[in-house]
This record gives sequence, C-alpha cells and structure tokens, in this order.
Amino acid sequence: MTNESWVGKNNYVTWIEPLKLSLLQDGVARFEVPTIFFGDWVQRNYADHIRTQLSSAGTQVDRVEFSVGAVAAPRIQAERPAPRAARTRTVSDDDLPGAPLDQRFTFDSFVVGKPNELAHAAARRVAEGGPVTFNPLFLYGGVGLGKTHLMHAIAHDLQISRPDLRVLYLSAEQFMYRFVQALRERQIMDFKELFRSVDVLMVDDVQFIAGKDSTQEEFFHTFNALVDQNKQIVISADRAPGEIKDLEERIKSRLQCGLVVDLHPTDYELRLGILQQKVEHYRAQYSGLVLADGVLEFLAHRITTNVRVLEGALTRLFAFASLVGREITLDLAQDCLADILRSSDRKLTIEEIQRKVAEHYNIRLSDMIGPKRLRNIARPRQVAMYLSKQLTPRSLPEIGRRFGGRDHTTIMHGVRKIEELMAGDSQLADDLQLLRRLLQG
Repeated sequence: MTNESWVGKNNYVTWIEPLKLSLLQDGVARFEVPTIFFGDWVQRNYADHIRTQLSSAGTQVDRVEFSVGAVAAPRIQAERPAPRAARTRTVSDDDLPGAPLDQRFTFDSFVVGKPNELAHAAARRVAEGGPVTFNPLFLYGGVGLGKTHLMHAIAHDLQISRPDLRVLYLSAEQFMYRFVQALRERQIMDFKELFRSVDVLMVDDVQFIAGKDSTQEEFFHTFNALVDQNKQIVISADRAPGEIKDLEERIKSRLQCGLVVDLHPTDYELRLGILQQKVEHYRAQYSGLVLADGVLEFLAHRITTNVRVLEGALTRLFAFASLVGREITLDLAQDCLADILRSSDRKLTIEEIQRKVAEHYNIRLSDMIGPKRLRNIARPRQVAMYLSKQLTPRSLPEIGRRFGGRDHTTIMHGVRKIEELMAGDSQLADDLQLLRRLLQG
C-alpha cells in the first residue's frame, strides 16, 4: 500500500504507514497497530479503503483485522520534535491530566439569582450523570461571574454520584500544553487515546485556543470523537462561540450545537446574597466581630464589577477589623476599602468606548474618528456614538468633539439611526449587548 493519494499524504503518514501486516490468508488481512484506539480508528475510517487497495493489487481480502503489536508509532510533523523512542501504554485514571478541583466550588456554595439561574440549572442537569440531553453545555460570561465555579461543582458531584465515570476538567491552556508535549515526545497516539477515553470532558476558557491552528485542529477532532460516542462535553469562555475572534468556523458551529448559556453580570440581589453567604463562613473564623447594619447592602450597591472583587473586599474588611479590634461599620468599610470603591466608581470614557468598538469591528481607531464614510466604518462609528450617549453623561456637542469635531446634529443622527436599526437587526442588537457587557464589566 505505497500509494498515498487515496487517503492524502498526512493521513497516510499518520494512520497507514505505521501498520504492519502480520497475517494474510483465507481472505483475512491482519495488521499490527500501536494501540487499541489506533486500531479502532483505522477500522472505522480506513478498513474499506485498505481492503480495496489490497484487492486492486491482486489479493482477495474479505475482512481486515487489527491487533496491538510492537510497531513504531506514526511520525508526527512538529516544530523541533524531541527525538525520543515511541512507547505504548494502557490509559488509567492516574494518567488523566486534569487540573485540581477547588473544594470551595460546589453547588452548595453557589448563590443562585436571576443572572445565573439558567446556567445553574443546566449545570445541575449535567452533574446528575444521566443521559446526555445537550452536548456541549457552553457557559460564557465575564470575569468572576461563576463559570469556573459551576464547572468544578459539576466535577465534584459526578465524582460522588457517578464514580464509574472518567471525568476530566482542565483549562484550554493545559489542553494545548499537553498536545504540544505529545507532539514533541512523539506520543500523539497516547494523547488521542487519553482524551477520547473520558466520559465527561470539561474545558475552561476555550477562547485561549483561538488562533492556534494545530491545537484547534486536535480540539475539533477530540470534540467530534466524544460526541460520536455520546460522551458529555462542558465548555466555558468569556464570550459566546460566535464572538470568539480567530476561532475556526467549524469549531464555532460545533460549540453552538448544544446549549449555550450566558451568565449575566450580577444584580444587587445576587451580590447581597453572595455577601450574606460569605459572612456566615467568616463568623466562625472571626468570632466576636460585630457587623453593623447596612454594611453588606452598601457593598452590594457600590461594588458591581464582579464576584471576585466583591468577595475580596469582604475578606479584607473582616481581616482588617479583626487586626485592629473594631466593629465593622460603614465608616470602617469606606476607609478600609477606599481603593476598591474608587475603582468601582470609575467613569466610562468616550475614548474607551471608541477603542472597544473599533476592536470589535476590526477597524482602526483613526478611521473611527476620521472622515471616511465607507459603510464598514460609518456603522461602527454610529454604534460608538450611540453607546457614548447611553453610557456617559457627556452632551451631544462634547461627544461630537471626541469624534473628530463633528457637529452635534451628526451625533444625533447616528444615535437615531442605531435606535431604528436595532429593532429589525438581531446581529446589531447582539453586538450592542456584548459591547455593553464588555464596557460595563
């Protein structure tokens, strides 16, 4: 089987060249393969091609079989691969390259509110370990909104309720590191077998692989292989699949085929609930401290960035009060957390809006404020005008000056144009929602 044109050069080198013919009699062709996974893959994808090639060469073959034997692993083309000997091993639970789970991140410690109730319900369903109802579950949202917490909670519950399942949680960065390591050590078959042997694969911050072609390629094939086996996949990112720049379209399409859930920025009620839960934990740690009325409500109202900042502020407040031996009052909170409160009060600027809109639409900031009237520039410019009017206290003449000295009537026209288009243009409405979320954090 020296003609590689029937499968393509790369597939031939990876899957066909390593095969070693060990038996050819009574219409049966048996080949030795490096691993069980390797044999299963070739059986599913290339057995018919192999039989056809043998028959065309004058050898009648009715059945093709594969058995694990001591053959060389396939050659993998990689940048500066380390020259190490190939080896074959059996995948065990100890081999799973998962990240450690945070014992604090359980469903019991997750505070549910309107912004995250759908994500929580979906995560609970996956954690039951029953039949796969949506695949993948894709969780997205800004920093500190609970994506990682929910993924850890799923893994914790599955470890308890379904110890028979092989659950693997890791970051996209760790996935890429393991893949590159496998390439360099010529252990790509072990890598493939490892990741395709799990029952539940959980990948955090998948936006990290955007723009990394080889890692995306392997992630795509891993994703498909697990879905084909009806194995559960859970993915998280900082934005929706379609909004991840430099992510391959076929991966975006795959990620959108399951349940995509947005964790919205926290509201006042949810922030207050989170603080109240943390206080119960701290009362045991800092016994004797007195918490005055209104402090938690003040923090929930003032610190709106994300949950991590909110929890960090409460931790600092309790530690400081314990060290100085004082009651936790509003005055103490304002003094102790002055820097956090100032940061939370930071006013959004027109320049920030222009920069974020230019990045989103992939245009130059100079074109945003310049004279060009091309549609691909004029529409983003109007979006930035609209957001500047909505999200800042600046007047129309002030906004006009920041947009290259334009007249206030031009700004008014841009704002009205976006308001008219929003009702019938779902893509524009989605863009505005994303930009608001990114700008308001």
